[in-house]
Amino acid sequence: MTTLFTGYRLGDLVLPNRVVMAPMTRVRAAAGGLATPSMARYYAQRATAGLIVTEGVQPNLIGQSNPGTPGLHTDDQVTAWRTVTDAVHTNGGRVFAQIMHGGRVSHPDTTGMQPVGPSAVAAVGEVFTPSGRQPAPIPRALDTAEVPEHVHSYADAARRAVDAGFDGVELHGANGYLISQFLSSNANLRTDRYGGSVTNRIRFAVEAVTATAEAIGADRTGIRLSPGGAFWGIEEADVPELYAALLTELSGLGPAYIHLEATSDEETLVALRRVWPGTLVMNPVLPMGPKQAGRADASHWLGLGADLISFGRAFIANPDLVERLRIGLPIAPADEATYFEGGDNGYLTYSAYQHSA
Repeated sequence: MTTLFTGYRLGDLVLPNRVVMAPMTRVRAAAGGLATPSMARYYAQRATAGLIVTEGVQPNLIGQSNPGTPGLHTDDQVTAWRTVTDAVHTNGGRVFAQIMHGGRVSHPDTTGMQPVGPSAVAAVGEVFTPSGRQPAPIPRALDTAEVPEHVHSYADAARRAVDAGFDGVELHGANGYLISQFLSSNANLRTDRYGGSVTNRIRFAVEAVTATAEAIGADRTGIRLSPGGAFWGIEEADVPELYAALLTELSGLGPAYIHLEATSDEETLVALRRVWPGTLVMNPVLPMGPKQAGRADASHWLGLGADLISFGRAFIANPDLVERLRIGLPIAPADEATYFEGGDNGYLTYSAYQHSA
């Protein structure tokens, strides 16, 4: 019987368990988008996960969504990330970098540039800037001739990720960021080959995965998706058709995995499992929702055909989450006030479970 603690082969990697640490923005990078010694310690503390996926990493400056996030577009950033990957590998772990282009979810005060997107439609809500939250600005619509540059930004960052010692990358195709914006039917109002029909709206995602797989190998390339997710005002018409078409196209490329968030109804997600023949990572609860995923959620989705289960918030306050899940120890709650405040408080201050005498 498959459980969370059964090993799994992912490409050339042998995972000792099926627990994935989901990507979570923690905004602890240094100036210049550099990873820090504290980040190395944070990820190394959680190396018992079958696989770690890092926080979103911008592939270029214009793709930076929030202040304080790390990048993979300069040589200095590559050097800084090596301390992180070395620390994880020294502790016996495996780690993918999540490559995240924010698209319209950004601000000139953060990057010095007007954000770009598929169309000149602002995200709904306020974005983080160095001076606090501000309304999301109207992005500049990318010209058709510019789109390939942003497609290939994922591949360029992936090459740097491998140089930095990462075992692979996950493209952030979820939660209202650039790939998600192209999939959308209200953020993407284009009339060229990247907009309108389902075939056209999935094109950017397929091209980004194709370019990345060609750059570093399909077996080191994954993508995260949030079918039907309404992040940053995103709407998607025909969710089952849209994602079935996307997964069908991706299946021909043979990426390492698809990482789905539980942003649609179970019937839709199970149908997508039937469409997708490869490794499925399932994130079983809504990001930032009221519920924190636990072992019962994991068992449920393993029973429905998922191969790996990702946990987000549970990893923040529980660096030893795998062991807690294994033997049924309490899962400590995280202090939400420290999620994005910077510094080591609420970052390195959580410890392994303390058994009472």
